[in-house]
Amino acid sequence: MSVHIEPSLHDPSQLADLREQVLERGEGLSEEQILSVLTSPDELLPDLLELAHAVRMKWCGPEVEVEGIVSLKTGGCPEDCHFCSQSGQFTSPVRSVWLNIPELVKAAEQTAATGASEFCIVAAVRGPDERLMSQMRDGVKAIKEAVDIEVAASLGMLTQEQVDDLVAMGVHRYNHNLEAARSYFPNVVTTHSWEERWDTCEMVRNSGMELCCGCLVGMGETIEQRAELAAQLAELQPDEVPLNFLNPRPGTPFGDLPLMDSKDALRTIAAFRLAMPRTILRYAGGRELTLGDLGTRDGLLGGINAVIVGNYLTTLGRNPEEDLELLEDLKMPIKALSEQI
Repeated sequence: MSVHIEPSLHDPSQLADLREQVLERGEGLSEEQILSVLTSPDELLPDLLELAHAVRMKWCGPEVEVEGIVSLKTGGCPEDCHFCSQSGQFTSPVRSVWLNIPELVKAAEQTAATGASEFCIVAAVRGPDERLMSQMRDGVKAIKEAVDIEVAASLGMLTQEQVDDLVAMGVHRYNHNLEAARSYFPNVVTTHSWEERWDTCEMVRNSGMELCCGCLVGMGETIEQRAELAAQLAELQPDEVPLNFLNPRPGTPFGDLPLMDSKDALRTIAAFRLAMPRTILRYAGGRELTLGDLGTRDGLLGGINAVIVGNYLTTLGRNPEEDLELLEDLKMPIKALSEQI
């Protein structure tokens, strides 16, 4: 664990060096600098969000990428991720469900109708077996024949052969989150290691698929470990970072943890943007409870440039129309499918 560092940011004048480093040169913050942002006083938050928004506009542009997700297999996962109601080891109410291919195509069509440019297929598994890979081959093929939308996937830890197979299917982006900092990970998961997650992420990044690798904050980690996590994500150089805020689920080991403070959540958004100036930073689970409508708007003006619309895997999200109306109100154009890499 990192040694605690006292806040080094106290007033707007101290942001000059960070502005020159990140906004002008496009160089992300170091772990120590990230920590200084995370521990900055509330009165500096508006200036940090303003800087993060300027960084996002300069290095990523004004477009916002919109994505929908659907679970191919929900619940019954053998892993013990302490935040997740899909684990078969806990008493949470989600149980194993498989989605058939016509339902998958229908969900992709509904996602495309919102204006989303990407559709992500998710399965609650340690890693895919041949049955799941076979469903993926059929599902991706059917979606591509029916809908003009990019297909992403999140199927747990992979072998190199499975990575190659997903590339051959035409999956353009793979999600595998680090979830927590390396030093805190054993408090979150005991059935696999942080290193196993890292290895999958490196294989994906080297395959030519885009790497989507995010995290979940507010799980009882220290501020220092939150800075460590942002620095480790920056080292991995993912194309996209989904930022989740803990939504405590009944029946899980983290079910009684409090919601993250909204100002801490906004500081986290700013810090992650300043750590990764060129990365897609996506609003993901928990933002509705943690930030509410006003905080959601603040985050979009503080470094966020991608949104998951609709519901998440086991929790309800905002009405997609509300998010799309907010983007229109903020004059933030939705990234068109033709502009996808």
